[in-house]
Amino acid sequence: MNITIENISRLSYFNGVDNDRLAGLPSLFNSKSFIKGQTIVSEGDKQENLHFVNMGVVKIYKTSSEGKEQIIKIVRPGESFSDVAVFGDSFCPYSAQALGNTTIVYWIHKNDLLPVMEKNWRIVCNALEILSEQARLLLILVEDLSFKNVTGRVAKILLQNAVPGPEGYQRLTQYEMAAMAGTAREVVGRSLKNLEDSGAISLERHRIVIKDRSYLDRLAGLN
Repeated sequence: MNITIENISRLSYFNGVDNDRLAGLPSLFNSKSFIKGQTIVSEGDKQENLHFVNMGVVKIYKTSSEGKEQIIKIVRPGESFSDVAVFGDSFCPYSAQALGNTTIVYWIHKNDLLPVMEKNWRIVCNALEILSEQARLLLILVEDLSFKNVTGRVAKILLQNAVPGPEGYQRLTQYEMAAMAGTAREVVGRSLKNLEDSGAISLERHRIVIKDRSYLDRLAGLN
């Protein structure tokens, strides 16, 4: 797959960087296409490549010793993952799996990336902002799991995934919603039914229609 400067400029680390400074970068990147359910990175693996989603969606998650899955983040086009491993001890603290039907991932080895960052302060600033945002999202996840009830967590998940990405809406299964909300699929099912009974949503075949966004906002604590 041919990777161009235009492709690179859409990636979060290179936002606002002049094209002439990106001239040599495409040759340093690799790419691969993944199908839904295919593992891209496994928790605990030594990882020295910084990954970016170019097309599709990737879920970042941890798995307990009992096999329970907690989704940490849904990574969308332009966003990165494996940052912690690349800039830390090289061991990935989570797994990454393709969630979209066709997912294309770019990656660059840290030995190729770091010299480029040393010469371009804009990329360094972008990286700091991205890492700060990732830390903030982890704190929000801890807060949600600790202080919000399941219905509030489900309401927030519905709102966060109600905006279409470049490939349209990302449809989540009840299992995936449960893994994001830190609960069981059956509990998510009951929460969705309660939200439907309240008039906030409508459960239709293969989709959920939001009818009362303000009510979901209140439940999710977003206003």
